[in-house]
Amino acid sequence: MKKALTFTSTLTKYPGLGGWFFVQLPQKYYDTFKSVKKKVGYGFIPIKATVGKTTWQTSLLPGKGMYFIALKAEVRKKEKLTLGDKIKISFEVL
Repeated sequence: MKKALTFTSTLTKYPGLGGWFFVQLPQKYYDTFKSVKKKVGYGFIPIKATVGKTTWQTSLLPGKGMYFIALKAEVRKKEKLTLGDKIKISFEVL
């Protein structure tokens, strides 16, 4: 899949140890990624993500019936993102 997908989601913080920040993919995309063959590790799917003017390589992270994209501190700082912000994010599978 080389076509970029774009969606809007709320920036959320994981409540457990480490408290990483993420956005959740809309449920309608879940079936699209269940069959992707390029999975690594624990089912991570390598992607290139873009928020605003910032692009970085990361992974789709599998969860219970959904996928997430983590936003590292460097990206949040560059784009001035804070917990609860609605953000538009685009990504493509590498």
